[in-house]
Amino acid sequence: MEAAAVPRRDARGRAASPPGGCQEKNPRERKVYMDYNATTPLEPEVIQAVTEAMQEAWGNPSSSYTAGRRAKDVIKSAREALAKMIGGKAQDIIFTSGGTESNNLVIQSVVKQFHENQASKGDTVEQHSPGDGTKPHFITCTVEHDSIRLPLEHLVEEQMAAVTFVPVSKVNGQAEVEDILAAVRPTTCLVTIMLANNETGVIMPVPEISQRIKALNQRRTACGLPRILMHTDAAQALGKRRVDVEDLGVDFLTIVGHKFYGPRIGALYVRGLGKLTPLYPMLFGGGQERNFRPGTENTPMIAGLGKAAELVTKSCEVYEAHMRDVRDYLEERLQAEFGKKRIHLNSQFPGTERLPNTCNFSIQGPQLQGYMVLAQCQTLLASVGAACHSDHGDQPSPVLLSCGIPFDVARNALRLSVGRSTTRAEVDLVVQDLKQAVDRLEAQT
Repeated sequence: MEAAAVPRRDARGRAASPPGGCQEKNPRERKVYMDYNATTPLEPEVIQAVTEAMQEAWGNPSSSYTAGRRAKDVIKSAREALAKMIGGKAQDIIFTSGGTESNNLVIQSVVKQFHENQASKGDTVEQHSPGDGTKPHFITCTVEHDSIRLPLEHLVEEQMAAVTFVPVSKVNGQAEVEDILAAVRPTTCLVTIMLANNETGVIMPVPEISQRIKALNQRRTACGLPRILMHTDAAQALGKRRVDVEDLGVDFLTIVGHKFYGPRIGALYVRGLGKLTPLYPMLFGGGQERNFRPGTENTPMIAGLGKAAELVTKSCEVYEAHMRDVRDYLEERLQAEFGKKRIHLNSQFPGTERLPNTCNFSIQGPQLQGYMVLAQCQTLLASVGAACHSDHGDQPSPVLLSCGIPFDVARNALRLSVGRSTTRAEVDLVVQDLKQAVDRLEAQT
């Protein structure tokens, strides 16, 4: 069968068309996309993999005829590609609909495991305070994605769990290891800390937290207390920096395809799935994904996810270097155009590593709230913060406030995130667009 046509590439291997496939005819109408932390376009190779799977692997993966066997092989190859991308084992990968499902699956599984352990031990878990001994306790931080924060808050509202939201440091923007350890209770069963923040790009000290939790678990086991599991949502980090589950030391890791130029599905890594680390299905059906996530597999999207993972494994260092160069140039140009005293770089914390593509900044001045500046922009496509909160108007980002950014500065924040194909020329266009937007707003006052 004839392969799908691959979109044209330029001399640097980038897609010749901008995200969305639109060729701009008039330079004044040109749009520059800098919201790659929200979502990424599909790479041409990913589109080809999806199309080929639709054409050739359309059968039910559980069926024995040719198209079904082909689908099963496609899924197997994709699972192996994802495992290789994160340094794990293929048998520890479960495909999901996306990051939200993966995160909820971890949380719900840990709740069920806690109650099973209690039942098997005759409810002998030491009580931290009256009423808390029968509830699983979770530790997370104040800048997590809503797909972590909201399910945990729901469990608290339903009196099904206790949760400690550890504040991030106002010095480095990170969840501090010592603060995480200080929050541990006898009933603590999960620590979930994102690998990289979606608004600031700050890299969290997940390896250090995992090492300390592992050492603590040895003592807890001797006392008959439940083992504390470690989860990280790696949505923002994948495709921008190397991610290795052995280095991280986590039990669970969330994978989100549309953050690294793949389709809008996801996966969950579970160390020693079903053996070392428990996982309980939220859905029940035909037994797919070894009963952990039943439902006939979405073969084309899984094929695309596998191809996206292959590209990351092959070229992650190249992607990272390019994005860092363009991001650094963006910050230099902003400071040169507006002045260092007027530009506040909200995502720069001394001594703290951050994602190579993320620039969160504020242009200081009255009537320069982020959403107002964006509304005046004619070229730039971006967000004031997390894309899922883009309708919050002039309310400053809770993430920035948690990191110690002053209210008036946080209210003016913009998050620009560059991608694999972003150029310095596009940065120049964006900075000029921002300058003109600010001039228009200030002329109105």
